[in-house]
Amino acid sequence: MIDVQGTLIDDRDKMPIPGALESISSLKREGVPFLLVTNNTKLKSEAFRAYLRDLGFEFDDLQYLDPLMVLQKILPPCKSAAYGTDAFLRLLEDRGYRLEYERPEAVLVSVKEDFCNDEFAVMIEGILSGAKLVGMHETSLYAKNGRRYPGVGAVLKMLSFATGQEYTVVGKPSGSFYGEALRRLKEQDASLEYSDIVMISDDLIGDLGGAKELGMRTALVLSGKIASIQEARKAAKEVEPDWIAGDIGEWFESNKRGAA
Repeated sequence: MIDVQGTLIDDRDKMPIPGALESISSLKREGVPFLLVTNNTKLKSEAFRAYLRDLGFEFDDLQYLDPLMVLQKILPPCKSAAYGTDAFLRLLEDRGYRLEYERPEAVLVSVKEDFCNDEFAVMIEGILSGAKLVGMHETSLYAKNGRRYPGVGAVLKMLSFATGQEYTVVGKPSGSFYGEALRRLKEQDASLEYSDIVMISDDLIGDLGGAKELGMRTALVLSGKIASIQEARKAAKEVEPDWIAGDIGEWFESNKRGAA
């Protein structure tokens, strides 16, 4: 399983990270089962797949999964106080979700650059009035334009602490999302189990923590949210990755040498 933002494409300019295209082409050429697992919530799944293919990534539809593809299994269309980009809100409305901020049935959180205290107040009031708290994913950090911000996971934990309510996660690292990911990998090789899989990501806590709990091996790349081994060591108090590499190309090269 391979993360996309910060692992295959750069967080700043959204272009392929060195070695990323070659790594995916190698997997495709050699018939190694793989799955791109992204936190995309800004574009329709088919549009983001097309964008990645335009960049040169070679993969089939079966080899791609994002939270929008499993959302309705976790949270059927309902009155939702939803937070995210304008594109995300439009996608929700297209899928039958009614945006409602006074008496919501769910508070739905995705990536947003400019959360403010008044929005947090609306979320808290909604949750205390009985709305479910749902996150599109549980990313620890959100990287944009060379800066790092609290990710959706950090916002969820803050709201949970403020209200005393638990939350549900749609995408990574939820068991339901990784379960669908495993199902898709099994369509490529029916014998696969979590213990056979390596999860490669730049998000140590938000992606790799959940993968490790399920028995996957984990590879942290320093091409995104975590910029150095020193930062990784500080964060690794919670999650100890099996490998740390500068980028995905370096990880594949080092493992080829190890196999040889």
